[in-house]
Amino acid sequence: MKLFWRPERLLLLIVGAALAFTVLLPLVEVVRKSITDSSGRFVGLAQFRLFFHQSNLAAAWANSFIIALGVTVLVLPPAFAYAFALTRSRIVGKAVFRGLAMAPLYAPTMLFGLALIFLFGRQGVVTTGFFGRFPHLAWDIGLYGRTGILMGEALLAFPVAVMILTTALEHMDARLYEAALTLGSGPVRIFATVTLPAARYGIFNAAFAVFTLCFTDFGVPKVVGGNTPILATEIYKQVVGQQNFNLAAVVSLLLLLPVLVATAAERFFRVRQEAVITARTRPYRPGTSLSRDAVLGVLCWLMGGAILATLAVSAFASLVRVWPYRLELGLWHYRFQGTAARGYTAFFNSLRLAIMASLVGTIVTFLTAYLVEKVRGGEWGRRLLHGMAVLPLALPGLVIGIAYIFFFNAPVLRYGVAIRNPFQALYGTPALIVISHIVHFFTIAYLTAVTALRQLDREFESASESLGVPMGRTMLRVAVPLCLPSIVEMAVYLFVNAMATVSAVVFLRPPGYPLASVAVVNMEDAGDSSPAVAMSMLILLANLIARALGEMIRRSLSRLQRWKRASL
Repeated sequence: MKLFWRPERLLLLIVGAALAFTVLLPLVEVVRKSITDSSGRFVGLAQFRLFFHQSNLAAAWANSFIIALGVTVLVLPPAFAYAFALTRSRIVGKAVFRGLAMAPLYAPTMLFGLALIFLFGRQGVVTTGFFGRFPHLAWDIGLYGRTGILMGEALLAFPVAVMILTTALEHMDARLYEAALTLGSGPVRIFATVTLPAARYGIFNAAFAVFTLCFTDFGVPKVVGGNTPILATEIYKQVVGQQNFNLAAVVSLLLLLPVLVATAAERFFRVRQEAVITARTRPYRPGTSLSRDAVLGVLCWLMGGAILATLAVSAFASLVRVWPYRLELGLWHYRFQGTAARGYTAFFNSLRLAIMASLVGTIVTFLTAYLVEKVRGGEWGRRLLHGMAVLPLALPGLVIGIAYIFFFNAPVLRYGVAIRNPFQALYGTPALIVISHIVHFFTIAYLTAVTALRQLDREFESASESLGVPMGRTMLRVAVPLCLPSIVEMAVYLFVNAMATVSAVVFLRPPGYPLASVAVVNMEDAGDSSPAVAMSMLILLANLIARALGEMIRRSLSRLQRWKRASL
C-alpha cells in the first residue's frame, strides 16, 4: 500500500481526476442532453430526427462540410508551393516570407472576415474601385455567403497548411535526390517520383488539419456568412438566440463527429510520417536555379502580399475616421466610445486571463507530461492520462463551451443517482474561462512537453531514485532547466491562443465581465466594424509582442541548449 501511494502515484491520480472533470464528464453531459428533452426525460434519437427535419440545420451541416472540403482543395496547392519555396529554393527573404505566412495565427479569426468586408464589401476598396479613383477596376464579388466564407477560411487555414508542409519537406532525405540525379532524372520527374511521395503523409496531415479548422471555425462565418447557415454559427444561434440547449447538444455532437474522424486519420498519417525518418537521413540543400527561384519568388510575393494586404487594410480601417467617406487618420476607434464593448476593460481582462492561462496551463501540461513520461510503474494509469491529454485536440472550442455550460451550470449531476454538483460555483466566473483556455489548447502544449522530455535520458530519474531524491526535486532541478526553451514555447502558445480565441468564451463569459475577442463579436453585431477591427489589431499586437519576447528568451537560452546537446 505504501508503494502504491507514493507521491508521484498520488499526483498522477489527482491530475487524471482533474482532466476527467474538465474533459470527460462535460462531454458526457453533452451526450446526455442530446438524448433528453428540456424537462430531462429520455427521448432517444428524437432530437437528432428533429435536427434533420429542420432544413436550415441540415443545410448548415452540408454547407460546413462542403466549404471545409472546398477550402482544403483550394489551400493545399498554394500552401505546398509556398512551403516548397521556403525549403527547396534559394529565394531572398525567406525569414520575411515565413513571418508573413505565420502572422494570421496571432490574430482573432473575426479579423479575416472584417478585412474582407473592407476589401470586398459593399463599401470596400475593390468594390468601389479604390474609393472611385479607379472606377474601371471596381469589382463586386458578392462577398457575403459562401464566397466570403471560402476566402476568409482560406486566409485562416493557409498558415496551418504551410507550417505542416514545411515540416514535411524539411525532413526529406538528400540521398534520394542524389540517387535520382545520378540516374539522370530531370527536375519534373524528381518532383513527381521523389518529392511528392516523400511528402504524402505531410500533405494528408495538412489536409485533415485544414478541414478540421474550417469545419469548426466560428469567427469568419459569423462576420461574412450572410444568410448561409453554418454549423458553428447555428450552435451560437441555438444557445444565445433560442436557448435551445438540447438541440445545441445535438449540433455539437454532429460538429464533433467529422473532427474525430479527421483527427484519428491525421494521427495515423503522422505516425507513418515519423516512421520514415531515420538516423541516416541527411538534410537536403537546394542547388542554384535562377528560373526556379524566380518563379517561386513571385509566388511567395503574391501569397505573402495577399496576407500583408489583409493586415494592412485592417490597420488602415482601424485608423480611418468614417469608412469610406472621411479617410483622415487618427485613433478615434481605439477609444471605443459609444460602442457595444467596454474597450480597454475588455482588452485588459483578456490580457489577465491569457497570462493566467499561460502560467497555470504551462505548469499543468508540463507536470502531466512528466508524470506520463518519467514516472515508473502505473502503466495503465499513465496510458489513461495520456489518452485524456490528447483528447482535447479533437474538441472544437464551441463544443467545449457547450459542454461546460451543461456540466458546470447543472445544480445536480445524474449518473444513475443524483449528485449535487460541487463545481457549480465555478460557473460564471473568470476562473472557468481560464480552465476552458487550458483545456482547449492543452494537447499541443502537452505534446511539446512530451517531445522535450523524450530527449532526456531516463538515467536522470534512475539516479535520483537510487539516491532517494524526491520526484519533484528531480523535475525542478533537472527536467525543467533542460526543457526551458520548450516551456517558453508552451507558455507563448497558450497565451497567444487564449487572447485570440472566441469559440468557447462566447458562451462562458460572465455577465459584466467583457473580453476582447467577444467584444469584437458584439461590436460587429452592432455595426461598429472599425472599432471591432481596432480591438482585433490590439489582440494581434499583444500576441506579436508575446511572440517576440518568447523568441528573445529562447535565444538567451541557446547556450543552455548547446550544453544539453553536447551532454546527451
